[in-house]
Amino acid sequence: MAENENGTERSEEATPERIRKSKEKGQVARSKELATASVLISAAIAMMTFGGRLAYELSIMMKRSFTFERSVLFSPEYIWLHLSTSFYGLAWPMFIILFMLFVISILGSSLLGGMLFSTKALMPKWNRLSPKAGLKRMLGMQAWVELLKSILKVLVVVGAAWWILGATFEHILHLSVSSLPGSVYEALDMLLWMFLMLCCSLLIIVAIDVPYQIYKHKEELKMTKQEIKDEYRNSEGKPEVKQRIRQLQYEASQRKMMEDVPDADVIVTNPTHYSVALKYEQNGERAPYVVAKGVDFMALKIREVARDNEIPVMESPPLCRAIYHTTEINEEVPEELFIAIAQILAYIYQLEQFRAGRSSRPKSLPDDLNIPKGFHYKD
Repeated sequence: MAENENGTERSEEATPERIRKSKEKGQVARSKELATASVLISAAIAMMTFGGRLAYELSIMMKRSFTFERSVLFSPEYIWLHLSTSFYGLAWPMFIILFMLFVISILGSSLLGGMLFSTKALMPKWNRLSPKAGLKRMLGMQAWVELLKSILKVLVVVGAAWWILGATFEHILHLSVSSLPGSVYEALDMLLWMFLMLCCSLLIIVAIDVPYQIYKHKEELKMTKQEIKDEYRNSEGKPEVKQRIRQLQYEASQRKMMEDVPDADVIVTNPTHYSVALKYEQNGERAPYVVAKGVDFMALKIREVARDNEIPVMESPPLCRAIYHTTEINEEVPEELFIAIAQILAYIYQLEQFRAGRSSRPKSLPDDLNIPKGFHYKD
């Protein structure tokens, strides 16, 4: 397995963050053999496609260059006109071929690793000037791999050339007895096909180099367990920063909760510790739900806001503790507590009717509400 500079084993796969940073630095899997083979094969195809037109324009240029009137030699204007006319027909097929090779060279380099531009990759790396680092690169595993690839390329190309010459030897000998200019055209066509087959032989090297480059890049990106821990710690932030963020989030949620207290229908309290603000929408689809709750200081603040907004405050320690421990803010209270809450809401309604002079004074709310077993909590 790969090791870092201090000898620690890199046994863990690269994280998405590590891969992203490596791309920012221009570190992606690349295959020079793939780019070279792409350009050479494209050059052979381009010459086979546009080579006839190029040869024809070249012959026209040669004829014009060697057949001109004597007066042209004594007139610079005619010389420039003659040269521009000679090269005009040659420029277009040359432009097509060169443009095609330019595009293929870019695409061939990006077939593995994709298109990527990084300014960080252009920055000089002064550590590469170290003789020790240079000697390590010369004698390292990568140097031996490149040497092996070079030897393999020579063997493949020489073997392919030997096979091609053997397959076309009789045809080559037949050219010596063929008539001109047909033999010249046939020889050029044969050379182009031989060049294309030699270039295609490099695909053997490409088939070996591409998987190796992908494997090598993955090995270089591997991380130690400590690096993964450090990355996680940096991405999550320092403990004191996270604690401060949680504190701010808690304070914001508390402010939002206190803003909702004036909308509550009743505040159920345990006078010593707890306060729970409930809301019930008679025409809505929701059961009674909690809009705010708190203990100690926050419980006192809820009661203060309730008094300022003339919201009924009812003391029922068992029910208050049951709601506080079983229901979060904006959640509906459990069905088992519906009867107890209905008793409180009914009492508040009767009390409002009494204050409005429309009914007699209601009986006091019973101390023992219908709190089912399993919902009794202690302070």
